[in-house]
Order: sequence, then C-alpha cells, then structure tokens
Amino acid sequence: MVEVKNLTKRYGDTTVVDNISFTVETGEVLGFLGPNGAGKSTTMNMITGYISSSSGTVTVDGSEILDDPKKVKSCIGYLPEIPPLYADMTVRKYLEFMFDLKKVRLPKKEHIDEVMRLVKISDVSERIIKHLSKGYRQRVGFAQALLGNPPVLILDEPTVGLDPQQIIEIRNLIKSLGKKHTVIFSSHVLSEISATCDRIVVISNGKIVADARTDELGTAVSGEQKLSLDVEGSQGTVLNALKVIPGVLKIRKTSELSGEVGRYIVEYQTGIDIRRDVFRAIASAGCVILNMESANETLEDSFLRLTAEDQTGNTAGGARK
Repeated sequence: MVEVKNLTKRYGDTTVVDNISFTVETGEVLGFLGPNGAGKSTTMNMITGYISSSSGTVTVDGSEILDDPKKVKSCIGYLPEIPPLYADMTVRKYLEFMFDLKKVRLPKKEHIDEVMRLVKISDVSERIIKHLSKGYRQRVGFAQALLGNPPVLILDEPTVGLDPQQIIEIRNLIKSLGKKHTVIFSSHVLSEISATCDRIVVISNGKIVADARTDELGTAVSGEQKLSLDVEGSQGTVLNALKVIPGVLKIRKTSELSGEVGRYIVEYQTGIDIRRDVFRAIASAGCVILNMESANETLEDSFLRLTAEDQTGNTAGGARK
C-alpha cells in the first residue's frame, strides 16, 4: 500500500505540488491523470524518493520514505518518463547490471529471462540498446522496473513510443501486475487510463481535483447519471411509463428520429441502476426500446472540465470520492 499525505513541493516561490493526499491499495492500479506540467512526474519522483518533498509524507508498506529510504526504495520499481538506460550495453548486460545494483536475491539468469519474457524483449537480449527502436528501449526500461518483483510499481508514461500492438501488450501486462502489486500509472492519454486503471486521480496545477473509480468519474464530476433511450411509441405514453420509475429525476425528449421513434434523456439518482426497470416499464406500456446507452459525462469531458481554468486561474470544477 502507498499512502501520500499532505505532500507539497516548492521551488522558491513556485508551488509545483500543493498539499495532495491519496492512498493506493495493494492490488489496485491507480491512474494518475493530468495535463503536461500538472505535477504528475514531480509527485512520482517524491514517492520514489528521487527528490525530496518540501512537506508531507509518503508511506510505502508501513515505512515512511524519510525515516527509512533504503527500505522504501527496495519496495519500488520505477519507470521514469525517460528510461535510465546505458546505451552502449546489450539488453541482457544492462539488466544484469541493474540486477546487481538493486541487490536482487533471486536466481539471476532465470529471473532476468522471466522479466524479458514478460515485456517481450527476449528476441533483442543480445542487441546493443542504442541500436533499438524507441519502443524497445521503453520496454527495456520497463524490464528494469520489474527486477526483484517489487510490490509497488510506479510507471511514468510507460507506453510512450510504443506502436498500437505494443501498447495493448503493455496495457495487459500492467493489468495483470495490478492483481498482486500496487501500481501507479501516470499518463495524459485518456484512452490508456480508461482501459488500464481501476481508479483515477486527476491533478491540475499541482492539486488533486478528482479521485474516483474509473467508471464513476463522469458521475462524480457532473453529479448526474443519465440514460439515452431511442423508443418507438407515442411521447405521452413513453413519458408516463418512465416518470413512475423509482429514482428517475427528469425526462426530456431531445429529438424525433422517425415516425413515432423519439430520443429521450433520463436523469436519475446516483448510485442506482434503473435499466431493468426502464426496459420493463416501456415493454408494459406497449412501446419498444430500439437503443439504450449511458449518457453520462465521458472521461474526456470530465478531464476537460476538471483541468479547465477560468479567467481568475482557478480550476473550473472538482470532485473527490
């Protein structure tokens, strides 16, 4: 488990990270989302002990990083945005060097072979790193983060430079690692965060502006749950059928699609699922649902809302959960 409490970083009069707090449990993949310059990398560098904080604490598996930095660092596998590679080494020699540097106590050859297999670099194990593509170099950096099977993995933009197939492979690897590890995964690519992470923390201007489950972020930000329905039937019949469903707050018809087919937006209370009740109510009224889908705010909408700034420089919105 990783616990960040009141973490702050200042450079002179400039506050880069401003009093942030969050916890990541074992077996959880946390997406650390924010625009460039938001403070993501600085926060991750403080968690790893690479740079010191101005104030606040970071606790990893019960040990505070300032009290016992050696123990905490031994628990963390870190992939920075630019992997720390020695370009004139072969892939295997580099991983052997990092294995020794980290003082890993596992069987050396077997462990390195297993890590290379996981990140799919076994076929380039004897090649010199500077001759590899950017995508392969990124995966070599990922491999060094996995050496020693650390319980906490901190990954700063791990899919940068990868092709679509490689991105899918790394995404699946992160999700599988998240079953037994604590993973913090930083990115500003919304699709990556959405597909990989259980929970999202959004940071903007050094402050946390949202903390919610990935599938609940839109609702947490907007405070609304919505369904979009395409229904065949008279407007009055449809409205009468929907308005008596428990939890329904508001119904509006947005368009007439064709004949008696209309599109309706149904707002309902958060924390419940009304889809089955909607289906039964419409069917009982003698109408037909042709399409039903969520109309909740998308991750992209939430991100833009949270990180937008008004003219005074304050964040336009926020949500914590």
